[in-house]
Amino acid sequence: MLKGQPVLEIKNVTKTFNTSDNKILTACNDISLEFEEGKILGIVGESGCGKSTLMKMIVQLEDTTSGEILYEGEDITKLKGEKLRQNRRHIQMVFQDPTTAFNPKMKVRDIICEPLLNFNLIKRSQRDQVAKKYLEMVDLPESFSNRYIHNMSGGQRQRIGIARALSVDPKVVILDESTSALDVSIQKNIIDLIKRLQKEKNITIGFVCHDISLMSEISDKVAVMYLGNLVEVIPGKKLQRGCKHPYTQTLISSVFHLNMDYSKKIENIKDEAPDPIEVQKGCAFKNRCNRSMEICKNERPQLKLVSKDHYVACHLK
Repeated sequence: MLKGQPVLEIKNVTKTFNTSDNKILTACNDISLEFEEGKILGIVGESGCGKSTLMKMIVQLEDTTSGEILYEGEDITKLKGEKLRQNRRHIQMVFQDPTTAFNPKMKVRDIICEPLLNFNLIKRSQRDQVAKKYLEMVDLPESFSNRYIHNMSGGQRQRIGIARALSVDPKVVILDESTSALDVSIQKNIIDLIKRLQKEKNITIGFVCHDISLMSEISDKVAVMYLGNLVEVIPGKKLQRGCKHPYTQTLISSVFHLNMDYSKKIENIKDEAPDPIEVQKGCAFKNRCNRSMEICKNERPQLKLVSKDHYVACHLK
């Protein structure tokens, strides 16, 4: 990989699905994003905006309709057979509910070591030793090695999911809503663990979440999606006070926190998000935006650089 080149690059990726009544649903619409080596890219948006579909295309659980996904400069959407299998070592995923990815009949030791055995990286006789190493990495005791996943809390399951993903030493880890089902205190523990491991191992992380309040805390860069479209890309430290897109601003203003000014009106996004099958030309957010203009009805805004590392897709900018 050349110096300065992103470890993972999404270029003009679109994903559509055919519905039962022969209509087309656009889940992701011409998305381009860069994952910088050793950085955390947060991807945020309402449920159904396409963020999880985008991540599934990165780990090749979904095929792209068009566009490229480049890992170290190579388009991985074209990989087949053994090359595809070997590429899965480099890009791992932790799901919102890790139990759906685990065999309930397997002990934790075998869950962690299964990927290593699949790639012939260890011998079966090494499982206890290896499981201990990765349990310690995610702050779980060695005694968990012989437990079953259904006997664990949600936070403990997520730690096992992270340990399993890290076991094959990937360069990229996708965390898809990995903290959304957890209590606030457990959620913070998992966030702290992710940040620590990212720094220790220099992993590139895609952190998918619908809670925008988490993003400035964990992400180096944040991508905001709305109805399959990328509407803003902004450095994480600028998210709270520097966002420019009306949708991002409304998401930020709707977050409750202890020190908020309760005298100020809380911004609401009017109406419900339209059916993605029925989205017409122009800006996807036009019908819910308080500042919509005539041009918004007919012309789709493109991402434009508004300041250093800050891009916005809006006709107002």
